[in-house]
Amino acid sequence: MNELWPWILLAGLGAFHGLNPAMGWLFAVALGVHRQSSAAVVQAVPAIALGHAVSIALVAGAVVAAGLFVNQDAVRTATGGALIAWAIWHHAFGHRHRVRIGLRTGLAGLAFWSFLMATAHGAGLMVLPALIPLCLTESPLGEIGSVGSAAMTIAAVGVHTLAMLAVTSLVALAVYRWIGLEILRSAWINVDLVWTLVLLGTGVVLLIVG
Repeated sequence: MNELWPWILLAGLGAFHGLNPAMGWLFAVALGVHRQSSAAVVQAVPAIALGHAVSIALVAGAVVAAGLFVNQDAVRTATGGALIAWAIWHHAFGHRHRVRIGLRTGLAGLAFWSFLMATAHGAGLMVLPALIPLCLTESPLGEIGSVGSAAMTIAAVGVHTLAMLAVTSLVALAVYRWIGLEILRSAWINVDLVWTLVLLGTGVVLLIVG
């Protein structure tokens, strides 16, 4: 279980990111409504997942690279502090900095939008607690070295992205075909607040562990 839980956490966070309207399913539905086509929804989701994956990979790669040369406890402490700071910033100012891209954008523009949104929301920072034990040389998996760490990072980003892709697809198609956007007014929870609390809670846990 010690070796399995980071993968479960990565997949769970991917599902959570997929549920968040700000991460892309709402944009996919809007494109479908604008173009009057469910195919537009289906085509949008992989581009959204790609942009999300690039954002996650850049943050993960930077932290894992640092972890190869810096003590893992220092990486945990720095990551925890960054998560807490990002949570505070996101709660206070995040709603003022929404990235706006028109509904006539192509798939490349949609991928870029997804990259910016994931980065602005600190999605890459959120997955670091699962990546640190998997990808750094002091992990329970043993001395895997820089090449092994890079391969493990790619695999971890892949698992996270696949989970996010699956949930985003299901939610976008369900909302477009059957549920409708009225759910955001009547039954949807404040995912943005939950996101902020998860960032904050994860940072606190990392500081305690570190």
